[in-house]
Amino acid sequence: MANSPSDGMDGKLSNQEVLQRLSLSAGRERQGSLSDLDPRAAHPSLGLTGGIISATFCIQQSLMYRKGSDWTWSQRHGGSSQFDSFKYLASDKSPWNHTLVGWTGEINPVEDLTPPDTPPLGAHPIQSQPPQNRVPYNKSSAPVPVDGVTMPPTPVENEGLFITSEDRQRLEKQLAHQKHGKVFPVWLCDDADTNDDGSICLKDQSRWRRFAEHELYTLFHYKQHEPTNGRQERQSWADYYRMNQKFANRILEVYKPGDIVMVHDYHLLLLPSMLRQRVPHMNIVFYLHIPFPSSEFLRCLPRRKEILEGVLSANLVGLQSFSYTRHFNSCCTRILGFPSTSAGVEAYGARCDVGAFPIGIDARNVEKLAFDDSAVDVKVAALRKLYTGKKIIVGRDRLDSVRGVAQKLMAFERFLENFPEWREKVVLVQVTSPTSVEEEREDSGNKIAANVAELVAKINGLYGSLSFSPVQHYPQYLSQEEYLALLRVADVGLITSVRDGMNTTSLEYVVCQKENHGPLIISEFSGSAAVLDTAIHINPWDMNTVAENIRLALEMPADRKAELHYSLSDYIFKNDIQVWTKSLIRTLITKIGSNNNAFATPLLDKASMLVQYRAAKKRLFMFDYDGTLTPIVRDPAAALPSDKLYRTLKALAADPKNAIWVISGRDQEFLGQHLGHIPELGFSAEHGSFMRHPGSQEWENLAEKFDMGWQKEVMECFQKYTEMTPGSFIERKRCALTWHYRPSDPELGERMSRECQKELESTVGKAWDVEVMTGKANLEVRPTFINKGSIAKQLVDSYGKEVGQPPEFTMCAGDDTTDEDMFRALNNSDLDKDHVFTVTVGASSKPTLAKWHLLEPVDVISSIALLGGGDTNVADLGPIAVVEGRNREEMPTKLEALDMVPGAPSTGEGR
Repeated sequence: MANSPSDGMDGKLSNQEVLQRLSLSAGRERQGSLSDLDPRAAHPSLGLTGGIISATFCIQQSLMYRKGSDWTWSQRHGGSSQFDSFKYLASDKSPWNHTLVGWTGEINPVEDLTPPDTPPLGAHPIQSQPPQNRVPYNKSSAPVPVDGVTMPPTPVENEGLFITSEDRQRLEKQLAHQKHGKVFPVWLCDDADTNDDGSICLKDQSRWRRFAEHELYTLFHYKQHEPTNGRQERQSWADYYRMNQKFANRILEVYKPGDIVMVHDYHLLLLPSMLRQRVPHMNIVFYLHIPFPSSEFLRCLPRRKEILEGVLSANLVGLQSFSYTRHFNSCCTRILGFPSTSAGVEAYGARCDVGAFPIGIDARNVEKLAFDDSAVDVKVAALRKLYTGKKIIVGRDRLDSVRGVAQKLMAFERFLENFPEWREKVVLVQVTSPTSVEEEREDSGNKIAANVAELVAKINGLYGSLSFSPVQHYPQYLSQEEYLALLRVADVGLITSVRDGMNTTSLEYVVCQKENHGPLIISEFSGSAAVLDTAIHINPWDMNTVAENIRLALEMPADRKAELHYSLSDYIFKNDIQVWTKSLIRTLITKIGSNNNAFATPLLDKASMLVQYRAAKKRLFMFDYDGTLTPIVRDPAAALPSDKLYRTLKALAADPKNAIWVISGRDQEFLGQHLGHIPELGFSAEHGSFMRHPGSQEWENLAEKFDMGWQKEVMECFQKYTEMTPGSFIERKRCALTWHYRPSDPELGERMSRECQKELESTVGKAWDVEVMTGKANLEVRPTFINKGSIAKQLVDSYGKEVGQPPEFTMCAGDDTTDEDMFRALNNSDLDKDHVFTVTVGASSKPTLAKWHLLEPVDVISSIALLGGGDTNVADLGPIAVVEGRNREEMPTKLEALDMVPGAPSTGEGR
């Protein structure tokens, strides 16, 4: 060791899902894509400015400060692919204007940073000493590090670093024109440490990364902490929240309507939500550069809901691989209860698209640096001379527990043990850069380093000699020339990470192997494995199999090595960082374009509705219950009317011009118990099977003459699936049977529901005049002739005959497929279309026959409260709709809304 979309054709997907599938399947090699054109000219209807604001945790400059002087900096380690993407966006090759927003990172006085001497690769071999616990520094360090994770090492903390306002302005001026575009630094400090003159005092600077690196990074890599009293976690969460707020403030200083905001990685998971709340129609992409865990791990995080809700505010969420997208969607369903498909998540009445976008590298630049630099050629010659007659296996990893360095060493030891013919003929050159995970650096970093050093000493003691050590371990950052030279001379690349995002070392290795064609052995737990399909995939925990694959790689015929290499190289060059950047932007444009096309249902025009309402002498209202007047909840029995709903319905029903009906799938008992005390309301229960007219207590059975013999067979089928689906239950109504599976495991419930529906349709559905209806986490069987549409038609006809003319104002609101029957009936009626307001509750993107949409039940209640003269307080209008909603703190009161209606008499109030 040294110190140096076919589903769309049959209606299974929505229009927006089809559009997204098309955008994702178009192929990364589409260089002449939408994103190559001037965005303003190519998409005039979207109102794009051509500006992109990228938010990343740290800027690439590692800053050094001397009061009153120009700032100096060195390049920060980590995140090379991410910064290559920024460089492309700011270049002449991109049509976009790029701005970078990022934290300054820990700032240190110049006099405190003295770079240690770094010996060259191969000098002063030391076999068993662990690396010193110091901050590595190397001005010539490689710009292409081991992976794409932006986790720079934390410098030594300086308490109370005072920075003047003039020096802050000087830095911002220096950063105004960088290769990544204009850089806007985020200054992280407490408000109490900011003076009136703009000067700041930076204290405990590393605390801003603590929650992200201690809680999120470790858990996202499938590691859990021992339980604590929670005090430090509460403080670190507060810092994390404030940090995201400061990022939002900084972005809004430079944001212009029509800009695209790209948020990067786990340090900024709350940022999309904070931006959305302040600018509801902002175009936001969020990309996670590390793995996303399964729901079984994420649910262990105390702030799991806040984290997921923060990310769901983005229009588009990108992850490294399909398995990570599956985990993300599953977490949103299991933890938040939001429905999801492979294309995205329906949250707060809007869709958040989710896709896999494996990140690439700047392959052509890496190739140029590796093969067009004479300094690299000199290093290559020196390394070949140093290891003459030896096969070289190369590995480069961070020295932390998820990189699998210990597994690699143990597998190499097993290789030498099982295949003695290779002893003294092969050398493992392992480069380990220091960990940047705070917990491992402070608590277990020395343990990991000591374990690695012990394994190195053991292998070299067993299989080495005075003149040769089979393991050469370099716990340091290499210079760019040394790193690229090492990749060029290698015969095998060995990646054994036990949990990893996109491992860019594997991509760089392939690029540098255009002469040797050395095979790549990669862990199946790396995010790169999914796209590098012709690499040799291994399970790092299976030492014998890894050892066998090392032998196979070393003994592989030249023609086979060339075949595998060219396949990998072809993928890497066709899917470089520029293509990755274009793909993200193209997919976002497709997403926001779909929200502006004919598929989108407009938001309810309340002003127009109010004008028509006030002019009408006879009005008819028809409301669904679950999902329309009350939110969908896990337990249907808990979906009780709110006090706001009671007051609003009573106020609306008090006007004799209004006829109000609740048309629901609920049974008579539920509707009578919870809403029956409002005598002016009319009810239709079980999707139209029973009716109770206003002012009456008697229910009319519309299905009493229908043969209900089918219920026995349906009950037996439902009971069978209830036994196979823990948590599910059967609701028996007078004319319908409903099987609920919302309390069950979401994936199991959906699968059992599909099987049950198929079985019922092929048996009962053919023998009886019934239909099998899918609802929100339920399956219902009911007579075919009864549906909400027939009730809506009957009500319109009856109210028309009463006075000799139809209702002059009709409003119908619902949220699921059964309510589409009502919308269809009203669309086909003879009513004046301008006087009919059909409203679906949910995203504007969901397919519907309704003319308008509202996001949530609270929006329905506030809309009818506006008509009925109800409560003018808008403080209880519910959570902010995170994608297509408005900031409800800025919504007008009822009286203010009346003043805004054209032609309405002014109230003179509420201004």
